[in-house]
Amino acid sequence: MATSDEEITRLYRIQRTLMQMLNDRGYIVADHELNMTKQRFISKYGEHLKRDTLSIQKAKRNDSSDQARHGLLIDCVYVFFPEEAKVGVKTIKNYTNIMKSENVPRAILVVQQNLTPFAKTCISEISSKFHLEVFQEAELLVNIKEHVLIPEHQCLTDEEKKTLLQRYTLKETQLPRIQMNDPIARYYGLKRGHVVKIIRPSETAGRYVTYRYVV
Repeated sequence: MATSDEEITRLYRIQRTLMQMLNDRGYIVADHELNMTKQRFISKYGEHLKRDTLSIQKAKRNDSSDQARHGLLIDCVYVFFPEEAKVGVKTIKNYTNIMKSENVPRAILVVQQNLTPFAKTCISEISSKFHLEVFQEAELLVNIKEHVLIPEHQCLTDEEKKTLLQRYTLKETQLPRIQMNDPIARYYGLKRGHVVKIIRPSETAGRYVTYRYVV
């Protein structure tokens, strides 16, 4: 039985947002992936589309020096599209086994519904080894970054963060804060301790720059 046109459109929009998000996080995403039309999406995945065929692995741009640290490909990320509506522990363990065999410690799960309580606990328990981010499909139907009120965000490197704090003689905790679960922080995959540069348009100065400390 062919997947409904409504469902195909939904998954197409979700994947488009996901590719934009990965690109904004600094992963290698080809132009044809960013600019894929719905028709090309159908041609690639077929009318009998299964979610798990959308699962991918991506590598970071210009980050090869970090690859060998602890023997992990820390500059790679998996994206998993679980087939079942409500993801349980078995699926989480299956994904972490894949990540372990490929030495990839990061993954994004795109789920149809909330995880089961046991699955949430499982993700928490393995967080020291594997970092799994969970997005519901509904959160990715529209790219929040494209909203007119969302300014440009740039996550500072450790060196840029150090330079900023030295320049203004500040401790990172003295900076204004942004919550790690803020939608835009989640979009960029910001983690506790990161400092993000926020660039807003200004009628007088051309642009207005502020910084936020992720908590």
